[in-house]
Amino acid sequence: MADTTINSAVVADLGGLIEQREAKIAAASTERPKYDFNANKLARSLHPDRQHFLISAVEELQAECKCYTLVPDLDGGTDHVAYFAPGQYVTVFVDIDGVPTTRAYSISSSPRASLDGKLEITVKNTDGGFVSPWILENWKEGDKVETSGPLGEFFYISLRDAPTVIALAGGSGITPFLSMARAIAEGDEDFNLTILFGSRTEDQILYKDEFDRIQTATDKVKVVHVLSDEEREGFEHGFLTAELIEKYAPAGEPYSIFMCGPQVMYAFADKELEKLGLIRKYIRRELFGEIFDPQVEPDWPADAEVPEEVAITVTVKGESQTVKGDGHDSVMRILEKSGIAVPAKCRSGECGWCRSRLISGEVFMPDALDGRRMADKVYGYIHPCIAFPLSDLVIEVSPVK
Repeated sequence: MADTTINSAVVADLGGLIEQREAKIAAASTERPKYDFNANKLARSLHPDRQHFLISAVEELQAECKCYTLVPDLDGGTDHVAYFAPGQYVTVFVDIDGVPTTRAYSISSSPRASLDGKLEITVKNTDGGFVSPWILENWKEGDKVETSGPLGEFFYISLRDAPTVIALAGGSGITPFLSMARAIAEGDEDFNLTILFGSRTEDQILYKDEFDRIQTATDKVKVVHVLSDEEREGFEHGFLTAELIEKYAPAGEPYSIFMCGPQVMYAFADKELEKLGLIRKYIRRELFGEIFDPQVEPDWPADAEVPEEVAITVTVKGESQTVKGDGHDSVMRILEKSGIAVPAKCRSGECGWCRSRLISGEVFMPDALDGRRMADKVYGYIHPCIAFPLSDLVIEVSPVK
């Protein structure tokens, strides 16, 4: 009898709870709750798709070369600078006379500066360039700038790289090494960095005073200036040769080579590095941006000629049109000059954002820059940023998001 009484009381209580529960369910919103997990917040903070900045300062480093300091544009929806590894780059999105395009610029500031809400990029005019002269002419303090989050794999990893890095830099290719040197001086990176910095003349050396200051602050950074067009006391003369690398490399110890510079420097340095017999993992190359004059590449087909004009039929989201362009331009440049936006970030064949399907026609892509997956090669996909038309083409391009 006692058990029956207890069970009845429990049932009565449960009945009340059920009624309360049903009432709460009936009063609740019909929309599914949205959760924002901390891991997702962190991922968006470190890897934003877009960053919106204001130019807070413009420093003219030398003729046709400026450093731009960017700070978050709160009105644009960016409240912080995404943290990055020294050596990474951001892609800048611009619209030039109705032509939407992108360019990648290495970050020259240190990662620690991002915590203070600052990011620096250095822009130097490129002969025959489209974006760099426009930026140098038009960007001014207070302007709004839109970039990607930090990108690229050109940074130090202790598990892969040797304790000493010999950096080969040419011209504005010094910028990722400036970021690395600053990070070492600030205690955020721990490796020995010897920079062989090639410039034409002493007065063309970028950031010389800054590197002098860094070398005073830490013995882990050493900068050797190499002048090609003049001989001066205290400077090396000539080019970045295998002999020069061996002169400053640690004797009897492994070392890594990091390279960043213009296309012509890479062509020369690649041949010199073959003489050193280094393990492949110890050679790291930064992307050098768009290439020009593809016919000078070592794997250019011997019987191929650059067409004066090509027709490209391009399909984007099911809609097709045919445009014409200069055969000396990459497929991406031809499309952009015709007002067709192509998704792109690195413009050097690596990132794969511009991946497009080649339906018919023939293109040339340098082996040294061909970052396609094996399956893409089999199934006819190309990277338009490094693809040069050898005939009229029919392609399908993914839309810009």
